[in-house]
Amino acid sequence: MTEPINVQQEQAIIIGAGPCGLSAALELQAVGIEPLLIEKNAVVHSIYQYPTYMNFFSTAERLEIGGIPFTSPNDKPSRREALQYYRDVALRRKLRIRAYEAATAIVPQPDGSFRVETADRFGGISVYATRFVIVATGYFDHPNMLGIPGEDLPKVTHFFGEAHPYTGMKVAIIGGNNSAVDAAMELLRVGADITVVYRGEEYSSSIKPWVRPLFEGSVKNGQIKMLFSSRVVGIGERTVTVQPEGENTAPYEIENDFVLALTGFRPERTLLTDAGAIVNAETTVPSFHPETMETNVPGLFIAGVIAAGREANEIFIESGRHHGNLIAQRIKELM
Repeated sequence: MTEPINVQQEQAIIIGAGPCGLSAALELQAVGIEPLLIEKNAVVHSIYQYPTYMNFFSTAERLEIGGIPFTSPNDKPSRREALQYYRDVALRRKLRIRAYEAATAIVPQPDGSFRVETADRFGGISVYATRFVIVATGYFDHPNMLGIPGEDLPKVTHFFGEAHPYTGMKVAIIGGNNSAVDAAMELLRVGADITVVYRGEEYSSSIKPWVRPLFEGSVKNGQIKMLFSSRVVGIGERTVTVQPEGENTAPYEIENDFVLALTGFRPERTLLTDAGAIVNAETTVPSFHPETMETNVPGLFIAGVIAAGREANEIFIESGRHHGNLIAQRIKELM
């Protein structure tokens, strides 16, 4: 790598401008620190990735950050309302966000500080020096891959935006939790031919209680085909191959136009491990102090879902937004 001419000095750097990264920035502002946020996409990109017409489980109040009110006429705010709220917060508080710039390395220095290296969309390299780094990366950019033939075909996606493109199409949904159920119910409204392929023997207990009766009813009356104890083992241009569980069960093909592989996501921890942070090999939980969110590397902190293990849904915005205050108080002590 060619050494840049300038190394920009910063008090603190936050990697990730999702809700938990923004919350950490606001909490640092409250103790007199103006952090720089580095975000490889747009602000709150994880929420932008949510289905277009999704509503949150939580009330608006539980999604608030920095003490800034989030008002909504609805009991459960929508994705669109959340996008507006978080971007308005970032603009009102004049947060310094380097959007579309990806952090590529966090390098501890002999004096206890850090060198943070980044790359923009055009290959431009930047280097920052700072005493404190907060990693607040999400997990929606890293879907759990199936590892089966045909997964790389254009007809396959791990993200569901909205139902319209699938009007009248034969769609296989892989998964049986809320994302799969919500997608199936939306697809039903546009006349899609829907098959849900799920490893579980029965309906998932995590399905939202107000949605489950509607979904079960749609399966019972034949509007949605539900294949329990089954998995997709191959994807072709016009078919998918399904393998039922059990002895002496042969795989079979079903006609198919599109596949929604809604099998969940995982946090990316390479930045942490390359910087010397310890991550439990079995649970994938980083080593950190729960009262400060500081990792085993002094001055390196985590916030949000990155603190969760394999079950990324253990930490939501509602809980992860409080990590920023813990971090800010610890950094204030160290200044």
